[in-house]
Amino acid sequence: MKINGLACALLSLSFLALFSCSKKDVEDKEITLVMAEVNPLETIAGQMDQAFKQKVEELSGGKIKIDLHCSGVLGDVDSIMTMIMNGGSSIHILRMSAQNMAPYGCNKTGLLSVPFTFSNKEHFWNFARSETAQTLLNEPVDKGLKVKGLFFAEEGFRHFFSTTKIKGCDDFAGLSVRGTNDDAMQGMIAALGAKSVPVNFVDLYSAFKTGTVDVAEQPIANYLANHFHEVAPYMIMDGHTLGVMEPVITLEAWNSLSEKQKQILIEAGKYAADYCRNLSQSEEDRVRAQLEREGATITDVTDVKPWQDACADVIKKASASDPDFYKNILDFSK
Repeated sequence: MKINGLACALLSLSFLALFSCSKKDVEDKEITLVMAEVNPLETIAGQMDQAFKQKVEELSGGKIKIDLHCSGVLGDVDSIMTMIMNGGSSIHILRMSAQNMAPYGCNKTGLLSVPFTFSNKEHFWNFARSETAQTLLNEPVDKGLKVKGLFFAEEGFRHFFSTTKIKGCDDFAGLSVRGTNDDAMQGMIAALGAKSVPVNFVDLYSAFKTGTVDVAEQPIANYLANHFHEVAPYMIMDGHTLGVMEPVITLEAWNSLSEKQKQILIEAGKYAADYCRNLSQSEEDRVRAQLEREGATITDVTDVKPWQDACADVIKKASASDPDFYKNILDFSK
C-alpha cells in the first residue's frame, strides 16, 4: 500500500519546521508525530496506541500531538520500514512486531520470536520491565539503524489459523503458510513440513479468498478484528510465539526532541505498556467467546511438547546467535 504523495510532502514539511528550531523553542511549540498502525483501532495494538497517544498529549499539555493512523492506511510494515531506513520519513513512529527487527540485523531482538521462548505472559512482563529489555530497545541504534525502540508490550500469544481444521503439528504437511519473514518463523514453517508463502499483511484476507494461502498466524484478537475467521474459520491455540510489540521512533524525530519531550514519550510508553497488560487477557477471553458465536472453530493444545520437539532444531539454531543472552531471557520465567 502506498502513501498519498501530497500527504507525505505536507507531513515532511511540517516536521522539517520542527528540526529548524532549538530544543527550547521546540518545547514552546506544538509538534505532531505521525504514528502508523497496521491493525484496526479496536485491536489490542490499536487500543494500546490510543492510550500512548492520549498520555503523550496529556503529559505535554497538548504540545506534542500523536497523529495516529490505523488499519494500514499509511502502508504495511515492510514499506514503512523501507521509507524510514532511507531517511526523511514523513512517518515518525511505527508500531511493529519486535520480530520485524530481526531482518535488519537486530539478532538479540530476534530472540524474542524464537518459538516457545515465553512460558506465559508473566514471564514476558518480567522481561519487559528489565534492563535486558532496555538493551534490546537500543539495539537498532547500536546497529546504526535509523530507529530506536520506545517500549515493549504484548498482544497475546500467536496461533495458527486455517481454511481447513488443523488438529496437531502433523497436519501442516504440504500446506501454504503465510508467516513473518524472520528466520525463526520461516524455520518453524519448514520444520512443520509446510511451504512458506510471502504475502503482505494488508493482502492476507484476499490471499485466503483466492486460495494462495492455507494457513497464517496472529494473536486471537487480531484474527477477529481483521475478520480472518470469515475466510479461515479454524484456529489452533498452539501459542508458538508471543506477539511482542515494539513501537519504534525514527532517530531523526527522536534527536529533534528536548530531554523533557523524550521523557514524556518514555513515560507515556510505560503507561501504554501497563494499559496493554491489563487489557490483553480480558480482551482475549472476550474475543474467543465472540469468535465461537460467529462460527469459528477453536482447538486448544493441551500438550505443546510435540510442537517443541518438531521445532527443536529451529529453537537451537535461532538462539545460537547469542545463547547466553537467550538464556538471560529464559531466566525471567523464574
